[in-house]
Amino acid sequence: MRIQTTRFGDIAITQDDVLEFAEGLLGFGHLRSFVLLDDPNDDIFAWLQSCENPEIAFPVLEPELFSPNYSIELSKPDLEALGLSSISDGRRFTIITIPADPTQMTANLKAPIVVNAKKRVARQCVLQDAALQIREPIFSKLQQRVVQNPNTSFKEQALDIGVVRVQRPPEAQP
Repeated sequence: MRIQTTRFGDIAITQDDVLEFAEGLLGFGHLRSFVLLDDPNDDIFAWLQSCENPEIAFPVLEPELFSPNYSIELSKPDLEALGLSSISDGRRFTIITIPADPTQMTANLKAPIVVNAKKRVARQCVLQDAALQIREPIFSKLQQRVVQNPNTSFKEQALDIGVVRVQRPPEAQP
């Protein structure tokens, strides 16, 4: 099947690439089907792209890239909805906000996206931990991580959950 995106154009995906969000995302409850897309021009970010609305896509990162000690506890209803026995069986992503000044980018640590890759279901889980921020500054942490580990990329870490590699049309490639 094919989906239309405003960022990458027409993308070929399979049903196995689709992540189903039974309740949608906060503020986007009507959108239930998403796919993780790999930006060929970016070694860090992936995009959580709506399959239903070409204009809706969120940059995402695994929190371990900028917060190695990030630890969360999911409620029993969250675990049950995801079909997970523990959080260690799932993958976690944070939605990133990138303003005009990228040095001010933030991550939502309070409401991560948790994915059960085997069942292809996902959920945005709102955590009750008061220490977690909705707008955690991450630019300097990412910059430090890239300097320390220049070969680290989101792509290498996310391959096992079915990130769709976006192919640029030949005329768009350098």
